[in-house]
Amino acid sequence: CPGLGDAYIRVLRHAMPPGREIAMEPNREDADMLTVYGLKSCDTTKKALKWLERRETPHRFLDVRADGVDNDKLTEWAMEVGWEVLLNRGSTTWRNLDEVIRENVTEDIGLQLMAENPTLIKRPVIETDAGVLVGWKPEQQRALEDLI
Repeated sequence: CPGLGDAYIRVLRHAMPPGREIAMEPNREDADMLTVYGLKSCDTTKKALKWLERRETPHRFLDVRADGVDNDKLTEWAMEVGWEVLLNRGSTTWRNLDEVIRENVTEDIGLQLMAENPTLIKRPVIETDAGVLVGWKPEQQRALEDLI
Protein backbone atom coordinates (compact mmCIF):
# COMPACT_ATOMS: atom_id res chain seq x y z
CA CYS A 1 0.00 0.00 0.00
CA PRO A 2 1.95 3.04 -1.17
CA GLY A 3 2.20 5.73 1.45
CA LEU A 4 0.77 3.60 4.24
CA GLY A 5 3.97 2.03 5.48
CA ASP A 6 4.86 -1.48 6.57
CA ALA A 7 3.69 -0.91 10.15
CA TYR A 8 0.20 -0.04 8.97
CA ILE A 9 0.10 -3.13 6.75
CA ARG A 10 1.09 -5.29 9.73
CA VAL A 11 -1.74 -3.74 11.78
CA LEU A 12 -4.21 -4.39 8.95
CA ARG A 13 -3.07 -7.98 8.61
CA HIS A 14 -3.36 -8.50 12.37
CA ALA A 15 -6.89 -7.03 12.38
CA MET A 16 -8.15 -9.22 9.53
CA PRO A 17 -10.39 -12.15 10.50
CA PRO A 18 -8.84 -15.62 10.15
CA GLY A 19 -8.89 -16.85 6.59
CA ARG A 20 -8.92 -13.34 5.09
CA GLU A 21 -5.78 -11.98 3.51
CA ILE A 22 -4.79 -8.57 2.27
CA ALA A 23 -3.92 -8.79 -1.38
CA MET A 24 -0.49 -7.30 -1.86
CA GLU A 25 0.84 -6.53 -5.30
CA PRO A 26 4.17 -4.82 -4.64
CA ASN A 27 5.24 -4.79 -8.27
CA ARG A 28 2.25 -2.77 -9.46
CA GLU A 29 2.53 0.93 -8.76
CA ASP A 30 -1.21 1.43 -9.11
CA ALA A 31 -2.29 -1.66 -7.15
CA ASP A 32 -3.90 0.43 -4.42
CA MET A 33 -4.78 3.42 -6.55
CA LEU A 34 -8.44 4.32 -6.79
CA THR A 35 -9.95 4.73 -10.22
CA VAL A 36 -12.67 7.33 -10.55
CA TYR A 37 -14.99 7.10 -13.54
CA GLY A 38 -17.15 10.10 -14.34
CA LEU A 39 -17.53 13.15 -16.51
CA LYS A 40 -15.08 16.00 -16.19
CA SER A 41 -18.01 18.40 -16.53
CA CYS A 42 -20.08 16.68 -13.80
CA ASP A 43 -20.31 18.65 -10.55
CA THR A 44 -20.69 15.49 -8.47
CA THR A 45 -17.58 13.96 -10.02
CA LYS A 46 -15.69 17.22 -9.42
CA LYS A 47 -16.69 17.13 -5.72
CA ALA A 48 -15.41 13.56 -5.37
CA LEU A 49 -12.12 14.39 -7.12
CA LYS A 50 -11.58 17.48 -4.94
CA TRP A 51 -12.34 15.40 -1.84
CA LEU A 52 -9.67 12.86 -2.87
CA GLU A 53 -7.16 15.61 -3.70
CA ARG A 54 -7.66 17.30 -0.31
CA ARG A 55 -6.83 13.97 1.34
CA GLU A 56 -3.87 13.46 -1.00
CA THR A 57 -5.31 10.11 -2.03
CA PRO A 58 -3.64 8.64 -5.11
CA HIS A 59 -6.21 8.14 -7.84
CA ARG A 60 -6.68 8.22 -11.55
CA PHE A 61 -9.62 9.68 -13.40
CA LEU A 62 -11.25 8.28 -16.51
CA ASP A 63 -13.86 10.32 -18.34
CA VAL A 64 -16.63 7.92 -19.38
CA ARG A 65 -17.54 10.08 -22.38
CA ALA A 66 -14.02 10.64 -23.69
CA ASP A 67 -12.47 7.31 -22.64
CA GLY A 68 -15.59 5.18 -22.87
CA VAL A 69 -16.57 2.21 -20.74
CA ASP A 70 -16.67 -1.24 -22.28
CA ASN A 71 -19.44 -3.78 -21.77
CA ASP A 72 -17.23 -6.00 -19.63
CA LYS A 73 -16.58 -3.18 -17.16
CA LEU A 74 -20.29 -2.26 -17.00
CA THR A 75 -21.19 -5.91 -16.44
CA GLU A 76 -18.56 -6.19 -13.70
CA TRP A 77 -19.98 -3.14 -11.91
CA ALA A 78 -23.55 -4.37 -12.36
CA MET A 79 -22.66 -7.73 -10.84
CA GLU A 80 -21.21 -5.98 -7.81
CA VAL A 81 -23.69 -3.17 -7.15
CA GLY A 82 -26.68 -3.96 -9.36
CA TRP A 83 -27.46 -2.49 -12.77
CA GLU A 84 -30.24 -0.32 -11.37
CA VAL A 85 -27.78 1.39 -9.02
CA LEU A 86 -25.60 2.25 -12.02
CA LEU A 87 -28.42 3.64 -14.13
CA ASN A 88 -28.71 7.42 -13.77
CA ARG A 89 -32.45 7.93 -13.95
CA GLY A 90 -32.01 11.59 -13.05
CA SER A 91 -30.02 12.49 -16.14
CA THR A 92 -31.22 14.55 -19.05
CA THR A 93 -30.32 11.62 -21.30
CA TRP A 94 -32.70 9.36 -19.34
CA ARG A 95 -35.52 11.92 -19.49
CA ASN A 96 -35.02 12.24 -23.26
CA LEU A 97 -35.43 8.50 -23.85
CA ASP A 98 -38.72 7.30 -25.23
CA GLU A 99 -41.20 6.64 -22.41
CA VAL A 100 -41.73 3.05 -23.61
CA ILE A 101 -37.99 2.36 -23.16
CA ARG A 102 -37.91 4.00 -19.72
CA GLU A 103 -40.90 1.98 -18.52
CA ASN A 104 -39.63 -1.35 -19.88
CA VAL A 105 -35.90 -1.19 -19.26
CA THR A 106 -34.31 -4.50 -18.26
CA GLU A 107 -30.76 -5.28 -17.19
CA ASP A 108 -29.66 -6.09 -20.74
CA ILE A 109 -31.27 -2.97 -22.16
CA GLY A 110 -29.98 -0.83 -19.30
CA LEU A 111 -26.39 -2.02 -19.78
CA GLN A 112 -26.66 -1.50 -23.53
CA LEU A 113 -28.04 2.02 -23.01
CA MET A 114 -25.22 2.87 -20.59
CA ALA A 115 -22.60 1.54 -23.02
CA GLU A 116 -24.06 3.64 -25.83
CA ASN A 117 -24.77 6.71 -23.66
CA PRO A 118 -22.18 7.00 -20.87
CA THR A 119 -24.12 9.94 -19.38
CA LEU A 120 -26.62 7.29 -18.23
CA ILE A 121 -24.01 5.96 -15.79
CA LYS A 122 -24.50 7.33 -12.28
CA ARG A 123 -21.42 9.25 -11.25
CA PRO A 124 -18.88 8.90 -10.00
CA VAL A 125 -18.07 5.21 -10.06
CA ILE A 126 -15.08 4.62 -7.82
CA GLU A 127 -13.19 1.35 -8.04
CA THR A 128 -11.20 0.35 -4.98
CA ASP A 129 -9.46 -2.84 -3.96
CA ALA A 130 -12.43 -3.45 -1.65
CA GLY A 131 -15.11 -2.95 -4.29
CA VAL A 132 -17.07 -0.39 -6.25
CA LEU A 133 -18.80 2.73 -4.95
CA VAL A 134 -21.43 4.49 -7.04
CA GLY A 135 -22.51 8.07 -6.44
CA TRP A 136 -21.24 10.67 -4.00
CA LYS A 137 -23.66 10.81 -1.10
CA PRO A 138 -22.54 10.80 2.54
CA GLU A 139 -22.64 6.99 2.74
CA GLN A 140 -20.21 6.64 -0.19
CA GLN A 141 -17.95 9.29 1.33
CA ARG A 142 -17.94 7.48 4.69
CA ALA A 143 -17.24 4.14 3.01
CA LEU A 144 -14.36 5.63 1.06
CA GLU A 145 -12.98 7.38 4.13
CA ASP A 146 -12.92 4.03 5.92
CA LEU A 147 -10.87 2.60 3.03
CA ILE A 148 -8.21 5.29 2.76
